[in-house]
Amino acid sequence: MVPFAGYEMPVQYPLGILKEHLHTRAQAGLFDVSHMGQITVRGEGAAAALEKLVPGDIVGLGHYQQRYSLLTNDAGGIRDDLMVLNRGDHLHLVVNAACKHQDLQYIRENLPAGLLVTALDNQALLALQGPKAAEVLARFSPDCQNLKFMDAADIVIAGVECLITRSGYTGEDGYEISMPADKACDIAEALLSEREVEAIGLGARDSLRLEAGLCLYGHDIDEHTTAVEAGLNWVIGKVRRKDGDREGGFPGADIILEQLLSGVSKKRVGIKPAGKAPIREGAELLNDKDEVIGRVCSGGFGPSAGAPVAMGYVNSEYSALDTPLYAAVRKKKLPVAVCKPVFVPHNYYRG
Repeated sequence: MVPFAGYEMPVQYPLGILKEHLHTRAQAGLFDVSHMGQITVRGEGAAAALEKLVPGDIVGLGHYQQRYSLLTNDAGGIRDDLMVLNRGDHLHLVVNAACKHQDLQYIRENLPAGLLVTALDNQALLALQGPKAAEVLARFSPDCQNLKFMDAADIVIAGVECLITRSGYTGEDGYEISMPADKACDIAEALLSEREVEAIGLGARDSLRLEAGLCLYGHDIDEHTTAVEAGLNWVIGKVRRKDGDREGGFPGADIILEQLLSGVSKKRVGIKPAGKAPIREGAELLNDKDEVIGRVCSGGFGPSAGAPVAMGYVNSEYSALDTPLYAAVRKKKLPVAVCKPVFVPHNYYRG
């Protein structure tokens, strides 16, 4: 157990990080992510109001559909990344644990007074991830198999009413399950009793998301990084872009929309080491003249990739695929190459 965002969190369970990682890729892993913040926004015009804080198309979000988005600041930087679900009569948000209190305050202060913004402090969140996740959850609620990636539903698990979304943070198919906190242990034990399911800790959660090229807030994205620099252009809804029906209107919009047109000076890329030594966060990236042209933001060993994997930011002129670079590790120059920041294929269920 280690401290994490104000919580005590498990780095690993008896299976160990490597086996937990591989088990999630092969069968189903259960993650306790109750430290994440869950927030509801209720009231007329909630979607349009939230659009003033994020670059995504929230008004166009279908009933019981979820979308990944960003809270931006006036410089175009990222305050936090979050999930936004249209639950019909209200929006349901999931934000990062380390940012949830400031996110709540920021959202309350910047939405109209007539909207009710509530922190769901008594809700827990579990994530069931892996190729066997749908098969397992269908034993409790058969209808869950009909959901597509980023769809949501209200279901009953072990006699408890739950909200599920077909989403996750591993690159695999799976679900995030919101439930009353006092029922979390009952549901966790019910899911863990299924032969395909193992408990998975923070260590494997990080290696799984890194292999899938998914950003970790505070490391790969932060208040000094824009969506365009981070390669998250797809987060900016078509209707929010230049000449779109609802162009701009969110913090930093002028900067971000200009970057979409004119480009950026730095970009997030994948980093593929030539050898077997992992390249860790903070390592400087050098060109053939020993000039620092970037820095690694996340790195480690990818158990499914069978090799070290990393992501980093480099000056844009060095961002082309297969560009040879060096990583400075313990006073040594290790050869690396620029690659796509996705090291294993995504296995989301799209129907």
